[in-house]
Amino acid sequence: MEQIKSYVAKNQQRFLDELFVLLRIPSVSADPKHAADVVRTAEAVKERLAAAGADKVEIMETGGHPMVYGEKIIDPSLPTVLVYGHYDVQPADPISLWTTPPFEPVIRDGKIYARGSCDDKGQMFMHVKAFELMMQTGTLSCNVKFMIEGEEEVGSSNLGPFIRKYKDKLKADIILISDTSIIANDVPSITVGLRGLTYVEVEVTGPNIDLHSGVYGGAVANPINTLCRMISSMHDENNHITIPGFYDGVLELSAEARKEMDKAPFNLDTYKKNLEIGDVWGEKGYNTRERTSIRPTLDVNGIWGGYTGEGAKTVLPSKAFAKISMRLVPNQDSDTITALFQKHFEKIAPASVKVVVRPHHGGNPVVVPTDTIAYKAASKAMEESFGKKPIPAREGGSIPIVALFEEVLGLKSILMGFGLDSDAIHSPNEHYGVFNYLKGIETIPLFYRYFAEYSKK
Repeated sequence: MEQIKSYVAKNQQRFLDELFVLLRIPSVSADPKHAADVVRTAEAVKERLAAAGADKVEIMETGGHPMVYGEKIIDPSLPTVLVYGHYDVQPADPISLWTTPPFEPVIRDGKIYARGSCDDKGQMFMHVKAFELMMQTGTLSCNVKFMIEGEEEVGSSNLGPFIRKYKDKLKADIILISDTSIIANDVPSITVGLRGLTYVEVEVTGPNIDLHSGVYGGAVANPINTLCRMISSMHDENNHITIPGFYDGVLELSAEARKEMDKAPFNLDTYKKNLEIGDVWGEKGYNTRERTSIRPTLDVNGIWGGYTGEGAKTVLPSKAFAKISMRLVPNQDSDTITALFQKHFEKIAPASVKVVVRPHHGGNPVVVPTDTIAYKAASKAMEESFGKKPIPAREGGSIPIVALFEEVLGLKSILMGFGLDSDAIHSPNEHYGVFNYLKGIETIPLFYRYFAEYSKK
């Protein structure tokens, strides 16, 4: 451990400088205007992987943004770790809410502020630097392969075809991912559950053109009003989702399992204070941590229609739109839930409007077993690094590709992230602690050490 800490301390500023180079490139995968920036980021990742000591480093084409691949096979008889991460980022909008420009990284109060600092450039780059550390100190104890993609923030639609095509190339024993969080810097944790996702866009059409709200208001259905009523009807008085069949098969945790979850530290007053809200909200019968981890949800992510410019324009709009996401829990299937939503949404639409449901992307929930060699290695690594045994924790977010990896490659994943829930990922002023970034670089080599050691037994 001392050798690891010494190397990190000696190279700390360079590790930060190299990360800042990546953070300055606006690799927004959702915006075609940034297509060249996405490619430029892939090239930068390729360059850093090669400099760290990886072999066969290449940029591989997909049906969309490219994949970066590299490997180091030190002994075919040793276990192989497949590292997955992504170099694309969310759009930075609304720019006006950023304290400093989103693609000009700065450190304030020990935190790196920039889009992608935590999700996922900072966490992905920890693995590149940890690999460099092991190469430079002669301590790499496993074979390693890197697969760094550029489409995670837009649903990874080309990842499935890619891993099916290169299944043999990607053979490994475990997948290691850092795209999750820990409970706190003094409360380490390993993510053992992720919710699945279904994401749709809906369109509600009333009249064939925008109408004068004085001439037609009260006689012709307003699509925005109608859409709001339809959305509102999808939760009952207990905030239970009303789509028929939505909860079929949902895995209910036992009272004992829920009690174990409650051992993780959580302060509701602090939670509300940090978010500046008067009270929490959610499904009756479950507490806040349960609502964000083991229960499914339905949320409107965006809604628009009619006139939204400066001043007033009294129109009765022709169309209204909304983007809606549903987070799923074990035994819920993304495609099935999408179909149930579409059927229900079409059924509840009044005759005064026409509706269209456009599915976007999705993925199934994941539960990571805690009795495997890989999990035990991750737990031991974090215990040695943090000085405390990590708590197994479920997260509310989704990484749809984890279920895909298991389906196609037959591999389990270890979700060993170092972010915090307060890092404002996907939001203005995203940040990532310098402590967390460096702690990840220190901890990852320990995982390799113990994974190789435990694999021999």
